[in-house]
Amino acid sequence: MMNSTADTTLIELRHVFKAYETAAGRATILKDISLRVQAGEFVSVTGPSGSGKSTLLNMITGIDQPTSGEVIVCGERVHRLNQDQLARWRGRRVGVIFQFFQLLPSLTILENVMLPMDFCSVYRGSERSKRAARLLELVGIANHANKLPGALSGGEQQRAAIARALANDPPLLVADEPTGNLDTATAREIFALFERLVAEGKTLLIVTHDRDLSARTQRIIRLVDGCIVAEQ
Repeated sequence: MMNSTADTTLIELRHVFKAYETAAGRATILKDISLRVQAGEFVSVTGPSGSGKSTLLNMITGIDQPTSGEVIVCGERVHRLNQDQLARWRGRRVGVIFQFFQLLPSLTILENVMLPMDFCSVYRGSERSKRAARLLELVGIANHANKLPGALSGGEQQRAAIARALANDPPLLVADEPTGNLDTATAREIFALFERLVAEGKTLLIVTHDRDLSARTQRIIRLVDGCIVAEQ
């Protein structure tokens, strides 16, 4: 059992800066970000467009590297990993959920969910299709397992994307505007699924513009111009 704050910290950013060189000069997107998220928390990141929300998620998932500072996620110093190490680490430790689903259109829903398992070999080949089927049942679309993504509604595709993110049983789920492409009723259903996953022990960090949904998370982090200006 984990019994100290250090033991339960799943995400820690220490004085993270991220800057890009542009034709107009150097643009600093994240400015001295220090942040901790504990295991089992449900945290939302809010703020206006261009405030650095997606860049912050990219730091945490290792999709991008900080210009300076440290990023420690699931016990790994992510900023020190090379691309091959990052791919293996991400496949096992982080499930990423996108606004536009990112399902491969030529594969069935079941095959899409199996892909991360095939890549990381966390589960034996004989177990993968059974696990994918169980995950589709968990998210409520088991009856669509053998369909192509194009045959599903937006909400059903997002449920499939969540099942895929859960494929290797990662401790952390990160979602970038996962309800931004859905109608209000479907967005609420997806959010209720997130709440259930957190109740079952997952840690979830979500970027959202929806104030009603962010109010349902345990903690809200607000970014403005690359800085954390409020936490509640």
